[in-house]
Amino acid sequence: DGATAEEEGNGEVVIACTPQEEQCQAMAAGFEEATGIKTSYVRMSSGESVARLDAAKSKPEFDVLYGGPSDGHVAAFGSDLIEPYVSPEADAIPDEYKDAEGKWTGTYVGALGFCSNTDVLERLQTEAPTSWEGLLDPAFKQNVAMAHPSTSGTAYTAVWTQMVLNDLDEDATFEYLAKLHQNILQYSKSGSAPGQMAGRGEVAVGIIFSHDCVKYQKEGFDMLELTFPEEGTGYEIGAVSLVKNGPNPVDAKKFIDWTLTPDHQNIGPTVGSYQIPTHPDATITEEMVRLDEITLVEYDSIAAGERKREITARFDAEVAPEPKE
Repeated sequence: DGATAEEEGNGEVVIACTPQEEQCQAMAAGFEEATGIKTSYVRMSSGESVARLDAAKSKPEFDVLYGGPSDGHVAAFGSDLIEPYVSPEADAIPDEYKDAEGKWTGTYVGALGFCSNTDVLERLQTEAPTSWEGLLDPAFKQNVAMAHPSTSGTAYTAVWTQMVLNDLDEDATFEYLAKLHQNILQYSKSGSAPGQMAGRGEVAVGIIFSHDCVKYQKEGFDMLELTFPEEGTGYEIGAVSLVKNGPNPVDAKKFIDWTLTPDHQNIGPTVGSYQIPTHPDATITEEMVRLDEITLVEYDSIAAGERKREITARFDAEVAPEPKE
C-alpha cells in the first residue's frame, strides 16, 4: 500500500554536505544512530553542491542540501533545485535564522574573519590585518588566500560583504576585488582551504569563516591568529533545505527536522566545528566567536542569493576564472 510506504519512507537519505569532512561524518553517524535511517553523504563546497544539483536536475541524486550560507540555498531555490519545507522543529529557531516559507532553515551561524600565520607576519614585518583596507597593504603581496566565489559560499560571503560596505555599488566592489587580487596567491575551490594554507605558512592570511580558523588552531596550528575587519564582516547562516524531487523525500524531512534540534547542533564541537548553533537550547562553548563582540554588516541573504549568479560570473570574467582542480 503506497500510502504507508510514503509515511514510512525508504529508510535511507543522501546528503549533499558542505561543512568540513569530520562534521559531515559525525552528522551522518548521529542521524543514523538516532533514527536507524541509512545516511550517506558527499562532501563538496556549497558552489559545487548546487552545480551538482543543477546537473542532475531531472533525476536528483541527493535528498538534502546541508550547510553552506543561506544565500546559496536562495540561489538554488531560484534555479528550481530545492522546494520549501517548513519543519515542525523550525518553531524553536529564531526568525532571523530561517526563511518563513521554509526555503531554508538555519542550523548554525559563522562569521567571516582573517586567519593569519604569526610566523609569516613576523617574516614580512607586519601585523595581522584588522580591516578590509589593511588587506590591500603591499606587504601582503601574494600572501593572502581566499576561495573562489563561484565554488565557495565562504568566498561569496566575502564578496557580498564588500557589496554591503560599498552600498551595493557593484563597480566599487569590483575595484576593491581587483586591488585585493594583487595580494592573492591563489583562489582555492573550498572555503576552508585558505586557513590550511595559512597554517602551513604558504600565505600570511586566509580569509575564512572564523570557526574554521579555531578548528585549525585546535588541531595544532597554534601560530594562527584570528582577527576581524573593523569596517564590519559578513556572516553565514549555515542552512539546510529539501532537494526538489529527491529520491527519499520522507526521510529527507526527518533529517531536516533532526538538524534543527540541540541533539544535532551539539555534535559540531565534538569534532572541532565551533559554529554558533541556531537552537536556543544548544550548547555554546568557549571556543565559539561571540557575535556581539565583533562588527557585523547587515547581511541580506535573499539579495545576496538573487545576485549570486551575476556577481560570480563577473568575478570569473574580470578578476579570476574558476579553479578547475
